[in-house]
Amino acid sequence: MTEWWIAVIAGFVVVLVVAALLTVLIVLVRAIDRRVVTVRDTLAAAAANTSSTSLIPETATRVDAVLAEGLEHHLFLGRART
Repeated sequence: MTEWWIAVIAGFVVVLVVAALLTVLIVLVRAIDRRVVTVRDTLAAAAANTSSTSLIPETATRVDAVLAEGLEHHLFLGRART
């Protein structure tokens, strides 16, 4: 009779542990689902933000031209001072 109660109690404990683990699994899966949506939305926003990058090469060319002109002025003023 004692072995029977030990088996019943052990089975009950196993059922409780399995229920707790399944609850943890469900909570983690829901958190992952929420975060996947957030990541998807972030990636979509990044794609939208970089859709107009065609102006970057033109801007870089013009910035290089401004820097080159500034360097010419610097060199000219350096020679004029001496």
